[in-house]
Formats: sequence, structure tokens, C-alpha cells
Amino acid sequence: MTTDKERLDMRIVTMVVLGLSLLLPSVKAGEFNPVLDIKDPAPKWTALPATDGKRYAFEDFKDHDVLVVVFTCNSCPYAVDYEDRLVTFAKEAKDSNVALVAINVNKVEEDLLPAMKERAKQKGFNFPYLFDETQEIAKKYGAGYTPEFFVLNKERQIVYMGAMDDSTDADKVTVRYLELAVAAAKEGKLPAKQETVAIGCRIRIERARRDRSK
Repeated sequence: MTTDKERLDMRIVTMVVLGLSLLLPSVKAGEFNPVLDIKDPAPKWTALPATDGKRYAFEDFKDHDVLVVVFTCNSCPYAVDYEDRLVTFAKEAKDSNVALVAINVNKVEEDLLPAMKERAKQKGFNFPYLFDETQEIAKKYGAGYTPEFFVLNKERQIVYMGAMDDSTDADKVTVRYLELAVAAAKEGKLPAKQETVAIGCRIRIERARRDRSK
């Protein structure tokens, strides 16, 4: 049988827990993204090396109305399937003050900067293709696959995350999520579809190895 003192103690504990929950900031990620949610400010990066020999920072694209960030690489077959679509998108977006930036963080030999430069030359990439050997920017965006797209509005808030479209086969595409999101962002709106599952290869994030000598 619960005594009056025990009931009082339970009430005090409950009030303390509720009070702490109100004081602590809420942590919320997106439907599919483990780190970011829609309307979150986009993580920034400092100058990263690109395949054109230049270095690009997040702020270098501040004059564009919309910024599209895609995490991609050379070695993933899914990423390769989208290369021509990226070139077409970048060409069409140029006249609309929309920038496309591709970022690779994989550290296997076929994805390192020398191989990236060769691939960019072969495919005629018309957008900055950056390499982040620290892999930190992919972690900050919660990116897990290649390719994975993020649409940033004028205020550099995330308005869309996920796939470019609804099929890895270009001939079978029926819904162009990326284009719809960019069009909405240019009008200062959120797209009807704000998040989708990115279909691709897992980004090869390096895991810290334990020191077994200790």
C-alpha cells in the first residue's frame, strides 16, 4: 500500500522530470535523415578542393537564389547513372540563378581527387565537384548514400532532402523531386514533397579503430 509520503515523493519526481524536459532543447531529425529536418539551417563548409583546381566554400554561393548540394562519388553505379542528369540540371539551372555543388567524401582510391578530376573531364562536369577528406560535411548533413540531394533556399534553409527523382533509370522517371523542390524554393515556398528516401550506395564513412594495445 502506497503511503502519503511515497505519493508525494512520486509527484516531486514527476514534476522534476517534466521540468527538465521543458528546459532541454528538443532534438528532431527528418523523416529519413538522422541529423537534419526540413527548414533547418544548412551546415556550412570551409574551402574544399575541387576538380577544376580551385577551392570552394559554402559562402562562395551566397549570391545564388537556390543552392543544390549533392553527395556523390565515382565508384557507385547509382551515382554514375545520375551523372548525365546532373550535367543537364546544372546547364538548365545556370540561367535561373541556381547553383549545383557535388561533394565526394569517399576515400577509396577510385574516389580520391585525382580520379575525380579524370571523371569530371571525361563527363564534362559543368559544376563544382568537391572533395572532403575529413568526411565531416557528409556527417553534418546526415548524408548516407550516393547520390543524395539537398535543396537550400535563399535563406539557406533545407527545403528538400533525398532522391533526384523517382527512378534510377532515366527513361522511367515520372516525378522529378529535385526540380519541383527548386521551383518551390525560388518562389519562397516549401515543395509538396519535402523528403524522400535516397537510393544509392552507402557513403564509406571511416570508422575509428580501437587501440588494442592498451
